[in-house]
Amino acid sequence: MAKLLVTGASGFLGRALVAAASDDDVVTGLTSAVDVRDPDALRAAFARAAPEVVVHTAYVQSGPTAHAVNADGAGNVAAAARAAGARLVHVSTDAIFAGDGDRPLREEEPARPVTAYGATKAAAEPLVMAAHPDALMVRTSLIVGGPDHAPSPHEERAVAAARGELDLAFFTDEIRSPIAVDDLARALLDLAATDARGALHLGGPDAVSRLELARLVVVAAGLDPATLRGRPAPPDRPRFCPLDSSRALALLRVAPPRGVRELYASARGHRTC
Repeated sequence: MAKLLVTGASGFLGRALVAAASDDDVVTGLTSAVDVRDPDALRAAFARAAPEVVVHTAYVQSGPTAHAVNADGAGNVAAAARAAGARLVHVSTDAIFAGDGDRPLREEEPARPVTAYGATKAAAEPLVMAAHPDALMVRTSLIVGGPDHAPSPHEERAVAAARGELDLAFFTDEIRSPIAVDDLARALLDLAATDARGALHLGGPDAVSRLELARLVVVAAGLDPATLRGRPAPPDRPRFCPLDSSRALALLRVAPPRGVRELYASARGHRTC
C-alpha cells in the first residue's frame, strides 16, 4: 500500500492517475482549491495527507497566472514533497523544445521553448530540481483519451471541426508523440516506484502531425476526415518534437504506451464524441 497525492486531480491526467492507483493505495487528490502558488497551503495539505508519492500534474495553459502556477507553483510542490519525505514525479512537456532538428528528442536536448506555455514549463524544471534533487521529471506530449474514454480537448476540437462546429485548421508540420492518458497514468505510477531522477521522456511511439492526429480521431468517431483542413504552423510553434522514450521504456514494468494509429484503428466507425 502506498500513500499517493496527485495535484491537478480534477484535470484530464489527474483523474486518470487517481483511477489507475491500486485499490490498496490511499489516494489524496488536490484540486485548484489548494493553490500551488501558496507554499503555506501546500505544506498544510501535505501534512494532512502525509504522502509517500506525489505526482504533480497541475498547470494552466495560458493567462496572467501561467508562470506563477506552472513554474513557481511547481517549485512549491517540489519543496513540499521534499519536506514531507515523499517521492516526486513532476509532469513536464515536449513544448519546452523548439523542434528545429530532424530526429527524436533525447533528454539532454537543451530547452528552447517557442511558446509562452513552453517557457513556463521550461522555467519549472530547474526550480523543481533545486527544491527536490531526487525528483523525476517526465516530459510527455499531447495527451488523448482514445476510444471508449472521455475525449481530451485535442479530440473535442477535431470532432467539432469535422462536424462544421469549429473553424479550425490543423498544423501539417508540427510533429508530436501523442499518448493515451490511461497508458501515461499507468506508466507514471510505475516510474514512481523506480529510483530514476532527473528528466525522462515518455511519449507514444507514433510521430504524427496535428492534422494526422485529428484525422485519426474523426475516422474513429465515424466522421469524414476529408472535412478537416491543414496548414503549416506559424513561426511561434514547435516543429519536429517526437520524443525518444527509450530510457523510460527500459524502466517500465507495465505495458508500453500504444501508438495513436493502433489506439484509434480498433474503434473506427464506433466512437462518438
